[in-house]
Amino acid sequence: MALRNFPEEVRRDIGQALYTAQQGETDPAAKPLRADPATADRGRAELQRKAELMMMKKNKRVRAEEGSGNVFADLELPHAEEELLKARLTLQIYKIIKARGLTQAKAGDILGIKQPHVSALMRNRSGTFSVERLMQFLTNLGQDVEITVRPTRKEHGRFSVIVAA
Repeated sequence: MALRNFPEEVRRDIGQALYTAQQGETDPAAKPLRADPATADRGRAELQRKAELMMMKKNKRVRAEEGSGNVFADLELPHAEEELLKARLTLQIYKIIKARGLTQAKAGDILGIKQPHVSALMRNRSGTFSVERLMQFLTNLGQDVEITVRPTRKEHGRFSVIVAA
């Protein structure tokens, strides 16, 4: 089944995880497979064999497409540019909270939100927070957020916020 057929909320979570991986980070919501080192290689080989058999059985080939540069657009999510912007901001918030070793309760005090909302941010999920609210969180964390407006080279404009670490 193609990822584009998944529900919007699932595609958004997948998009966030893929964006995070593209940035060279591990998505905090990712759960590593646990395997006994002695059987890990055998397990990987078994999984690969099963996948190959399934593909042969369905007589389908896996096709790859070149991405657009915006994983959310590739997943056909509405407002893909805004989703990408929220992903950038959320990842930065997560990195700052983690680097400072803040508890979720302390981070909630700083951000002015309740702990369950911090928990979502610490799983690198922006939830229902707006771009403006995410930028406010960054300023609450002592960061300057700079927005640059310039003419676009495309027919339709795009959102972009440059976040420097």
